Amino acid sequence: MSNFKLSPPDKHLSEKQTRSISNQVKKFIVQFWGVRGLIASPSNKTNLYGGNTACVEMQVANKRLVFDGGTGLRILGKSWLELKQPLQAHLFFTNSQSNRIQGFPFFGPAFIPENSFHIYGIAASNGASIKQCLCDQMLLPHFPYPLQEMQSELQFHNLTPGKVIKIDDITVTTALINQTQKSIGYRVDWQNYSVAYITDLHDNTNEVEQKYIHQLTKEVDLLIANPTTPQKFYRTDRDSHWQTAVDLAHVSGVKQLVISHHHPDDHDDFLDRIQTEIKSAFAASLIAREGLTLVVAE
Repeated sequence: MSNFKLSPPDKHLSEKQTRSISNQVKKFIVQFWGVRGLIASPSNKTNLYGGNTACVEMQVANKRLVFDGGTGLRILGKSWLELKQPLQAHLFFTNSQSNRIQGFPFFGPAFIPENSFHIYGIAASNGASIKQCLCDQMLLPHFPYPLQEMQSELQFHNLTPGKVIKIDDITVTTALINQTQKSIGYRVDWQNYSVAYITDLHDNTNEVEQKYIHQLTKEVDLLIANPTTPQKFYRTDRDSHWQTAVDLAHVSGVKQLVISHHHPDDHDDFLDRIQTEIKSAFAASLIAREGLTLVVAE
């Protein structure tokens, strides 16, 4: 059981499954391109929910915001290339661990000169900036092409926890939610709508972390949160790994909860069972799958 106390759930957002949201005209849409944590896990047992690591796209008032750049970022990039038009987007990283940045070298739109990207992240636990972390993984022997091969305009922004970013009338609020992993969470506010992206929850949050988590998640329309990961790289069915996110959704009064960032060993049948369990505890909840699209505002 986590530290968060319970209160009643609220309503669902509208949901649909769609190939891409890039050419739609909705005002606030969220789409999942990668839903795994730790390492990509493609197999015939993960076809339903997907095997790519974390990447979530938000299209808000014709602005493109992307959260984390796992292997799902490659698939998102391919869909953007099909638009055959100059692009501008904002990429937000929660931390610099490999599963959050490993798709960036394969992000096709970054190699197109006409495109422009703002990239945000906090310093890693060793003090390296987000730019340095992205550069390092593209150096030999890890990758054949350095970051300088990306011909798009790349503007790097070094965040400190608590920083607020304004993108026209969109507000992105940050907070340090996991001191051990140096991970930040994000809250996106536009008009009267809000989405929180909190994917480094753990079972034993301290008072400071809880304070910041609640600030980001209070009464949001959609909370995207992770299951808590065991202190090992394998999963057993005895692991109660979704309760922390459910308790947070209750106490924060969120309207809908989506559990993402699944463990690599969580196969489709397991996640189907978890979906049933979570709905019994918080009715307005979903298990994230690649391609899942949620309309926050029409």
